[in-house]
Order: sequence, then C-alpha cells, then structure tokens
Amino acid sequence: MAMELDQVVPFGRSLDEYIHLFNLSDRDLQKSMLGIGDGPASFNAEGTAKGYNIHSIDPIYIFSAEQIQQRVLAVVDGIIDQIKATPKDWVWTYHRSPNDLKQHRLQVAARFCADFETGKAEHRYTPGALPRLNAEDGQYELGLCSHFLFLYSDQFDTDFHLRSIAEMLRVCHEVRIFPLLTLMLHPSPHLQPVLETLTAQGYRCEIQQVSYELQKGGNQMLKITRP
Repeated sequence: MAMELDQVVPFGRSLDEYIHLFNLSDRDLQKSMLGIGDGPASFNAEGTAKGYNIHSIDPIYIFSAEQIQQRVLAVVDGIIDQIKATPKDWVWTYHRSPNDLKQHRLQVAARFCADFETGKAEHRYTPGALPRLNAEDGQYELGLCSHFLFLYSDQFDTDFHLRSIAEMLRVCHEVRIFPLLTLMLHPSPHLQPVLETLTAQGYRCEIQQVSYELQKGGNQMLKITRP
C-alpha cells in the first residue's frame, strides 16, 4: 500500500535536541551516523553544515519538501492544542511552553525543507522504513532512532521491535533509541522482552538517563552495542 502523507504527523527535532536525546558526545558526533525515522528533523542539515557524516532514512522522503512543509503546517496547531489540553503530561525545561515548542518545531521543519532537495541529491536523505533498511552490514558506526520504537507500542508489537532493532544492529555498530515511554506515558511493554532477548544474544544493553524531557518521565534512552 502506498504511503499517504495525510496519515502522518511529521514532527522533527534539531541537532541540539538529538545531542540531548541520545547523550551524544563530541566523539560520537565524529562517527558515521544513521538517523532512522528522522522525519523533518534539522539534525541532518545542521550536522552536515558542521561537517558531520549523517544519513537519514524515513518513509516520508518520497514526498517533496513543499508537501512535507504543508503537512507540518496542517497538523502543528492540532498537536499543540492537545498538549495544552493535558498540561500535567509535559515538562517545560528544554522547551519553555507549548507556544515555544510550536515555534521550535516550525523552525526545525523550515531548516529541514531548505536542505531537503540538496540532501536527497547528495544521498543524505533516503526513503525507507523499519524493519528493513537498504544499507550494508556495518555501514554506520552509530544508529539513532528518535520517537518511533517503544513510543508507538500500541501500533507495533514486540516482534516488530525485535526485528527492527536486529536490522539496525545489522547496519550499525551501536544503536540508541529514545524515548522508552509510550504515547500514553507508560513504560513500553516491549522493553523488557527486548532487553532479555538482546542480552541473551550477547548484546550490551544500557538504559541511560538523558538531559532532555518533554513527555513527563520520558528522559531515558536505550543504548545497545554489539558483542
């Protein structure tokens, strides 16, 4: 089935957010990085401008920058209204308020869209989706999955999570996933089975506290390294 853009809620994050989401050190930023499900993040655009080696994969990259920008504008007010309606569910430390979050998301999307066509020509943005990535074994040093796995636990089962993480570990030497909560702010029911399976396979799994928190309690990420 062809992907329909009107079924997608495309929100992206900045380079600075990625640094906080994934505890990225200066050394990490010098590695070859794969962003999985980046959407309209400015992570790639900003990082490339600093000389970082970043490749982003997302199914929405089949669309044009204009189409993606229009979709962001179509959904942003509804998302912010939902956030305003649930004030106890959010932490305003990194972002100061719902309106500040809105402006930040719009700025990120604009930066992404300005870079997108150039980035596609340079093969920095590729259409694709888990659980199958069009990449070579061990092609990247570091894989980053933001706001997809574990967050959408109701939509994707444990098997999907295991197959997706196995695929990321096939193409990346190390994988980091944020957040570990579901959309309903509950710990993902898939997390413990994933940890048990990967540990039994010899992978090192570490849950790390991070300095970014928007969802209340959503300040942890999973770091997985090869044996």
